[in-house]
Amino acid sequence: MPDRKEILEIAGRTVTVSNPDKVYFPQTGHTKLDLIRYYLTVAEGALRGVAGRPMILKRFVHGAAGEAFFQKRAPSARPDWIETVELSFPSGRTAEEVVVRDSAQLAWVVNLGCIDLNPHPIRADDLDHPDELRVDLDPVPGVGWPQIVAVALLAREVLADFGLAGWPKTSGSRGIHIYCRIEPRWTFTEVRGAAVALAREIERRAPGTATARWWKEERHGVFVDYNQNAKDRTVASAYSVRPTPDARVSAPLSWDEVPDCRPEAFTIDTMPVRFAAVGDLGAGLDEAAGSLEPLLKLAAEQQAAGLPDAPWPPHFDKQAGEPPRVQPSKRRDAALRDQPSAAQATSGGTGRRRSTMPLIEVARAANQAEAMQGLDRWKERHGDVWPYLQPSDVLVDSMRGRSSTWTRIRLNLRNVPAGKRPEQEALDVDYDPWAGHG
Repeated sequence: MPDRKEILEIAGRTVTVSNPDKVYFPQTGHTKLDLIRYYLTVAEGALRGVAGRPMILKRFVHGAAGEAFFQKRAPSARPDWIETVELSFPSGRTAEEVVVRDSAQLAWVVNLGCIDLNPHPIRADDLDHPDELRVDLDPVPGVGWPQIVAVALLAREVLADFGLAGWPKTSGSRGIHIYCRIEPRWTFTEVRGAAVALAREIERRAPGTATARWWKEERHGVFVDYNQNAKDRTVASAYSVRPTPDARVSAPLSWDEVPDCRPEAFTIDTMPVRFAAVGDLGAGLDEAAGSLEPLLKLAAEQQAAGLPDAPWPPHFDKQAGEPPRVQPSKRRDAALRDQPSAAQATSGGTGRRRSTMPLIEVARAANQAEAMQGLDRWKERHGDVWPYLQPSDVLVDSMRGRSSTWTRIRLNLRNVPAGKRPEQEALDVDYDPWAGHG
């Protein structure tokens, strides 16, 4: 029996919804058709975040509980009213990416399994000059919501000091995003440089609660992720439903709401009611374009003071002025190997280093569930060690492979007494994301 289809008439076009009854959120029971209807209800706001922008397709074809895969290239089988534009990437490759401008195109994208929307910070008519500076506040494990809010309010203050207006929204996951509309006059490298300067200034003003450190082993508090402004990086846009069990939404906020907001309050069910009551709180964003010159001046001052460029994402070529792209603990390993006498002097003559960031790897898996199972088995083997670890010592990384994500779990043993630290073991979950790709 053929799968049922739903035909929708949207914006003067016919959109076919395949498998409309497929459950996308098992905990809440919401289906694919429920998801599409949600986006149509808040289309005015959702389109403001994506309209005219190239979009990477993050597809959850098995629903929110399944693994996503990233599709940069627009499907070859598409209606003639789906717009595309050719993007080039740091790898040198190019792809025709989808550009959404109306609610029919929006529904067509969601029908592909795109639960959240991931546009680039550029417009299709100018692919070289971003018009958004994106501040992504990403807490390390164990950091509470009040601390995230405090850093967001500080970020607003810093942005204002440098002439920029920030527009906050919940990420729909664990953090807060702040968008700044900027004049499209600067390159991706310049925008990222401004974001690095901003992150460092936020850290300078609140060193105990915010960090601009890229390496997870060095982070604390709330990480200001400047690299979300590098070319080819995308962030879930406003009104995006996120693949969480309760179908949370990335919700635009007024600054007055930020101190008392709760991310769990914004869901696929509550957002339409809120949208009808307060409208789109991001409606003034496009009229608030500012200049990056003050932040770029700050970046130049930081460089003159001896600060090098911050590390770039791993899939970028090594950049001029970038420090060694290797974890600090591994740099210390190499330094001690090159200077054995110094190692002996700091280790009581044994030659064994005492690293402040002793990391071991636990699992590499195709999905987070398998990686967590590997972590559970490690905990069973090392039940005497686990109580020493803090939430921030468990480093769960979502890594981007060729077309999908995979999960790596590492443990920072800094809180474990030196004599009780387990050695690195062979991984019982050892997934190779590049196997079969040459």
